[in-house]
This record gives sequence, C-alpha cells and structure tokens, in this order.
Amino acid sequence: MVQVAFFGLGNMGQAMANNLATKGNLDSPLIIWNRSTKKSEEFAKGKNITVAPSIEDAVAKSDIIFSCLSNDEAISSVYNVALKVPGGVKGKVFSECSTIHPDTTRQLEQVTKAAGAEFVASPVFGAPAAAAVGALVFVTAGSKSGLEKIQPYLVGVMGRLVIDLSDDPDVGKALILKVAGNTIILGMVEALSEGHVLAEKSGLGTENFEKFIAALFGQSPYLAYSKRLTTGDYVREQPLFGVDLAAKDARHALSLAKSSGTALPVTEIAAKHLAEVKEEMGEKGDIASIYGVLRVAAGLPFIEKY
Repeated sequence: MVQVAFFGLGNMGQAMANNLATKGNLDSPLIIWNRSTKKSEEFAKGKNITVAPSIEDAVAKSDIIFSCLSNDEAISSVYNVALKVPGGVKGKVFSECSTIHPDTTRQLEQVTKAAGAEFVASPVFGAPAAAAVGALVFVTAGSKSGLEKIQPYLVGVMGRLVIDLSDDPDVGKALILKVAGNTIILGMVEALSEGHVLAEKSGLGTENFEKFIAALFGQSPYLAYSKRLTTGDYVREQPLFGVDLAAKDARHALSLAKSSGTALPVTEIAAKHLAEVKEEMGEKGDIASIYGVLRVAAGLPFIEKY
C-alpha cells in the first residue's frame, strides 16, 4: 500500500492533483494540503481525495509527497515543517515540481537527504490546459530509487513525457533546464505581442498576422498564445500564468545568466514589461498582458472591447 500526497492547489496543482486522484490507480484516496483549508475542501468534494488539516498530518500518513507551490519561499517553508514531523521521514519520497532557483533545489535535496528521505526534482513544462489533460513534460533529477517510485504517477497520469537528468549528480540541473526553458516562453509572448502590435499599427491587421502564426506554428503554443492576445484573453479575473510567477521566473533566469557569465537581453526586456503589467493590473496581471503594455506604448488602448 502506497499513500500519495499532493501539496499546492494553484492552477497547475489543481490539475495535477485531479489527475493523480482520477488516473493514478491509487491504493487509497489522495491526501492534499493547501494553505487554504477551505479551498482544499471545496476542491476535494466528490473526488477520491482526503484533505489533510496540516503539513505534518499529510507527511506523517504519506509515502510519496508531490509539491507544486508558487515560489522559493513558499516551498522552503513547507519543507521546513515537513521534514520535522514526529516519527521522522525516513524512506519517504519528496517530488518537488515547483519552478524555483536551482540553488533552492540543491538546498532542499540536502536537507531532505539529511532527514533520511529521498528527493526528486521534477519541475514541469506545460500550461494549465496541458496539466488538465495530463500532458505535462517532467524534468527529473535526484534520487534514482525515488524516481522509480514516482514513475507510475508521471507519464499517463500527470504527464506525457519525462526528460530524465538523474544521471547527473547535480539535482539543480533540472531547474536550470526549467528556468532556461521558461525564457523561451517569455520570449515567445514578447515576440507575439510585438508582432501583433506592428500588424495593427501598420494596417496589416492582427487577423492576417495570426494566419501566418497558424500556418507556421499551428501545432505549438505560439498559436494558443496568439489567440489569447487576439481574443482579449490577456485580461482576465484569474490569470493563467500570473505576472508574479512570470516575473519570478525572469529573475531566476537573469540571476543564472549573471552567475554564468552571459546575458539574456530578451528576458531583460520581458522582465521590464512584466513590471509594467504588475503596475497596471496588480496580481490579476498575466504573462500575456505584456501585449497590453506594448499596445499602450504604441498609442493603442490596453485592450479593445471584444
């Protein structure tokens, strides 16, 4: 009997936990923990899920603990509690899916191993829509035996593919790939936003520009993000890729670039625009809201009426 737990109910966490509960072939109901117990209870209704009242309770009852939280501070505070549960954590596996700095991941591995548990870095690529249908790409590094234990819950449950870096002793490599990969997303949104603004201002029209996107990039996230821009879905009550998360990823990438002796000029520009999004929209800002910032800079309204 293997007991699985999941920590974090953001956009990604909800989808991942739901797939674990419905497709994970679990021996017992999935245990979930979120800082908001009310949110956990609402999410668990009608599902093969049990809500833990505390981190300690969830860890004590579980053999495998997945986590997907918003930032380095959040996940570090959770591990600070999780690894100190009465009875210890020897033999447990912690699979950390958040997008955090590689140094934070290295620290988490160190303290997890010191406590007698196994640690697997397992950040994911994919938007909430991909998470919802179990199509995430996992990047794994760390304990090989721990990876074997979490394998049944990855491809076919929460994900479609695993990029395994566990042969490298540096667990931080998984997060270097994740952070570097997210610069591609930042650059894509920046380029799409610039292109659509140019198309509108030049008289070409965003509809014609999107035909080009569909023709060349129709099976990629480019078209999905383009449609978010052209349909006004870059202004929404609940962001899909929140501005704070995107800005955090940009900071981590720029930090890595600096420590590696290189530069990321596109990411620097995107980070500047994300700061403007935050100023304009607050926490409701989305990575795609970069489009609105560029529209205003070109003398257009932040958003048209759709």
